[in-house]
Amino acid sequence: MDIARTTVPGVGVLHHCSTRAGQRFGVMVDETDRRSLLIYESSDDPDVPRQTIVLDNDEADQVADLLRDRSVSDRLAVLERRLAELSGKAS
Repeated sequence: MDIARTTVPGVGVLHHCSTRAGQRFGVMVDETDRRSLLIYESSDDPDVPRQTIVLDNDEADQVADLLRDRSVSDRLAVLERRLAELSGKAS
């Protein structure tokens, strides 16, 4: 994935993303740290999003968690099980 970071004066930081398949989307982080997902249509003006989805901070965290390989709670559970296994072997 190609990601280009652009500072938009007076607005925030825009991350333009392009997948291997050529699909485009953006993530705008405004000056209040609110995140917006920008969805682009390849046939439209390449600089104007077709749709904007504004996310509160907790919503952005939930989406980020979904996009990870495993959620934070799942990764923590794996670490806890592994620690228990190591502790059991050490005694």
